[in-house]
Amino acid sequence: MDAAFHIQARDPGSRARAGLLRTAHGVVRTPAFVPLATKGVVRGISAAEVEALGYDMVLGNTFHLWLEPGHDLVGGFGGLHEFMGWPRPIITDSGGFQVFSMGYGNVSAEIKKTGAGPGGNSVLGITEEGVTFKNPRNGAAIFMGPETSMEVQAALNSDIALVFDECTPYHVDRDYTARSTERTHRWLRRCLDWHAEHGPPEQLVYGIVQGGVYEDLRVASAQAVAASDVDGIAIGGSLGADKDQMHGVVDLTTAVLPEDRPRHLLGIGEVDDLIRGVELGIDTFDCVTPTRLGRHGGVLVPDPGRRFRLDLTAARFKTSTDPIEDGCPCAACAGGHTRGYLRYLAKNREQTGQRLLTLHNLTYLARLMRDLREAIAAGTLAETAAALRAGEPPSTEPVEPLSPPEPSPSAARS
Repeated sequence: MDAAFHIQARDPGSRARAGLLRTAHGVVRTPAFVPLATKGVVRGISAAEVEALGYDMVLGNTFHLWLEPGHDLVGGFGGLHEFMGWPRPIITDSGGFQVFSMGYGNVSAEIKKTGAGPGGNSVLGITEEGVTFKNPRNGAAIFMGPETSMEVQAALNSDIALVFDECTPYHVDRDYTARSTERTHRWLRRCLDWHAEHGPPEQLVYGIVQGGVYEDLRVASAQAVAASDVDGIAIGGSLGADKDQMHGVVDLTTAVLPEDRPRHLLGIGEVDDLIRGVELGIDTFDCVTPTRLGRHGGVLVPDPGRRFRLDLTAARFKTSTDPIEDGCPCAACAGGHTRGYLRYLAKNREQTGQRLLTLHNLTYLARLMRDLREAIAAGTLAETAAALRAGEPPSTEPVEPLSPPEPSPSAARS
């Protein structure tokens, strides 16, 4: 497992490190942001466009691909890489977050207590064996357990598979969180046992740290996952009600994780959280933020006062002749499109506008992560992080893709 991850540089003033994560389908430069290809596509743009932006890895959603088009069909194409035309690494989640989202709604709704509540309307039961859901497509009862999740991810042939877990919400009490976390650890063992017997030998497996916002449970979970024979470690579940609490949970977790394995932070992608996460020793992140924002008229900009984002649908941009961001090399900014024109497209839900805003947001995060990687290597992370937090834009040069990955004989599918 150690050979898969190579740390090349460390920041002396924090836990940040820069390295290379080697997988069957190529290398991931870390720290890295991982765009979501939830249903086998990064919404609105092609795999080739994502690759051209300099991204090394995408994330596929096990639960959704299981329901449609089905893992057997994807496996028949040779796996998710061949199915979606993406030759580089893929990480797949386990389906555990769907336990949360179908029972509680999204993270914001759960924290504000506006979600469905424990069990919700779609989660029919969580037992030692796994989870029974209502199929969101037809309402039929369906079951997913640790072995189901690993079987689906094996058929998808992802480079990194996440073990099945329960994503514990914020408002459940400590007793429930403790019992759920212990069950997640037992599911971890079942996932590893299934994978050892049936999984693709080249597929890496990440365990998931749970424990909610309870320090002792988080530390115990981190230690339990690290003691298992996982190839990497993800941090999941409720991270708190606000950014300070979230950063605190990540801090105490990474403080006890081993140095030799990669760390992935699930579902986090705000600009300030990426910067802080890198400082705390996170290697990879995934989040819906850049693509979802783009589809709804939102763009990432170097403006900490506005949470590093603008809503281009606002009336004040109607006559603006400015680009989204001066010097940005994305298709929207370098293509000469004004905020006023992009607002018009966004307000009218034009697909071209959604694509352009998504391309801008992904370009912004690719540049941001490149700058953080280079700062770690140069020993200037503190200065770079401070400048980015203060609103200095990331470097304007496009992020160069790595050389095309060489085909791996072990990754070939019959």
